[in-house]
Amino acid sequence: MIFGTGIIKGMLVTLKAFLASYFKGPHEGGIFTVEYPEKRLAEKERFRNFPFLLYDQTPENLRCVACDICAKECPPKCIYIVRDFDKEGRPLKRPAIFDIDFTVCMNCGICEEACPFDAIFMDHEFEIAGPDRQNKMLYHRDDLLKSNEYFNKIRPTDAGAIDARRREAEEKKKAAAAQAVKAKTTQPQPEPPKT
Repeated sequence: MIFGTGIIKGMLVTLKAFLASYFKGPHEGGIFTVEYPEKRLAEKERFRNFPFLLYDQTPENLRCVACDICAKECPPKCIYIVRDFDKEGRPLKRPAIFDIDFTVCMNCGICEEACPFDAIFMDHEFEIAGPDRQNKMLYHRDDLLKSNEYFNKIRPTDAGAIDARRREAEEKKKAAAAQAVKAKTTQPQPEPPKT
């Protein structure tokens, strides 16, 4: 056995990978340099950056019910939620304040995993740099709102599964309500006592 054959084999592997990188595209393991911002690589569907809040049809139909689970589960504690109240002081199922400090957010996605109402998800938007870091990186509820159509566009697989599950739950709820109404109308009425 010749001394140094392992080094030669390793160098040949490196040379082969180096030469192959000029003939393959970036998605095939080739050259990874992309002339950003003129050219961009497409984000993966599960790419995650900063969170956003989801709403159905109009921003008033916010999915978030201000349960505060995402804020409690957030490791850096960058989510701040205050529940909304009506004129009589009763709590409503929506947040009056929903703030996320993007200077603290570490893009972990735990808020998305913890949300039982499918209301918060990780966005693909990453170009949010600006000169005013202290004020522009604190996102309020209205800044975080994005529609379900937007979610279907950036993550079609997840959005389709969630929409199907929500439709199925809504149909079960309607069927249960119809069953209760039917049972109430078909139930025999007690006869009034005879005097």
